[in-house]
Amino acid sequence: MSQIAVSGSIARKATLQTLQRITRYTIVRLLTLMVTVVVGIYLTILIANMGGYLDQIRRGEIREGVQARVLADPTLRNLPPEARQKRMEDLIRLEEKRYGLDQPFVIRSFRFLTNALTLNLGRSFQLTSDSGSRQVRLILLERLPATLLLFGVSDLVLFFLALFLGLSLSRRYGSFWDKLTVALSPLSSAPGWFYGIFLIVVFAAVLKIFPFGGMVRIPPPENPFLYALDLLYHLVLPVTAITLSSIFLSVYSNRTFFLIYSSEDYVEMAKAKGLKDRDIERRYVLRPTLPTIITSFALLIIGLWTGAPIFETIFNWPGLGRTLFFAVGLFDVPVIVASTVIYAYLLAITVFLLDFIYAIVDPRVKIGGQERNA
Repeated sequence: MSQIAVSGSIARKATLQTLQRITRYTIVRLLTLMVTVVVGIYLTILIANMGGYLDQIRRGEIREGVQARVLADPTLRNLPPEARQKRMEDLIRLEEKRYGLDQPFVIRSFRFLTNALTLNLGRSFQLTSDSGSRQVRLILLERLPATLLLFGVSDLVLFFLALFLGLSLSRRYGSFWDKLTVALSPLSSAPGWFYGIFLIVVFAAVLKIFPFGGMVRIPPPENPFLYALDLLYHLVLPVTAITLSSIFLSVYSNRTFFLIYSSEDYVEMAKAKGLKDRDIERRYVLRPTLPTIITSFALLIIGLWTGAPIFETIFNWPGLGRTLFFAVGLFDVPVIVASTVIYAYLLAITVFLLDFIYAIVDPRVKIGGQERNA
C-alpha cells in the first residue's frame, strides 16, 4: 500500500508540475504575442499616417470643403469679407476638432491604437458612393464573404492538389512527370494576377467562354440554384489563375519534402517488412510531417482574410483585397488599420494554437520546450 501511495503522490506531483509548466508557458506566450501585435499595429498606424503628414492633407481637404460650402451658401456668401473669413475659420476649427486634428499626432496615434485594438475604428468617409459615411466594421463584414469564397475555394484546391501530387511524385522520383514538374516550377514566380490577365484575354476576350470578371452577372439571378451556378461560373477563371500561379512550386516543394522523409531508416524498415505503399505513406511519411502540413494549412487559412488587392481588382471581385486597394489610394486609414488588425489577431491566435496542436498530433513535441523523460 505504501508503494501505491508513493506512486500516486509522484503521479500527482508530476501532473501538478506539468500544469504549472503549461500555465506558465501559456501566459508568457500570450504576453509575447500581444506585445508583438501591439507593436505591429502601431507601426502600421505610423506608416498609414505617413508619420503625421496625412494630417496636412486632411487639413487641406477640410479647408477646401469648408470654402466650397461657404461659397455655396447664399447667407454666408453675402457676409462682409472679414465676417465671412471668420465664419470660415470657425467652421474649419470645428471640422478639425471633429477629426481630432486639434491634438498632437502622438496623442492621437496612441488613442487610435487603443481603438484599433478593440476594433472600434469609427467610420470611413472615403469608401462610400454617397456623401455619407459607414462604419469600418460594416464595410469589412460586407466584403469579407466574397474574399473567403474566392480564396477559400482556390487555396483548398491548391493545398490538397499539391499535397496529393507531391506525395504521388515522391513515389516516382526521376520519372517523366517528376522531371516535368521540376522544369515547370519556375513558372510559379509569376503572380496570380499575371495569369489572371492571360486567362481573361484568352477565355473572355478571344474565346468568349467565361466572363471578364465580377462575382455574378448583373442583374443577378433570383433563383438560388441559378445564382449558385452563376457564381461557380464566375469563379472558374480566378480559381484557375491562383492555382496556376502556385501549383508547380507547391508540388515540387511537397515532393522534395516527402522524399526526405521517405529515405528515413524506419521507412526502409517498413518496406522490408512488406507493408503496402499506402500504409507506409500514411503511417511513416504523412504522420511525422503533420506539424509542417498543419502549419502550411493554418497560414493558408489566415491568408483568406486579407485577399489580394491587385488580383481582386483585375477580376473586379468585391472582396477585402479590392477594398484595401482603394483604401490605400484614398488614404482611408481606418480601413487599412482594420484589415491589419484582423490579420494580426488571426496570426497571433494561430501561432498560439499551433503549439498545442503540435503536441496533439506529434508525441515527440512537448509544450514548454522540455524534453520528455525516458
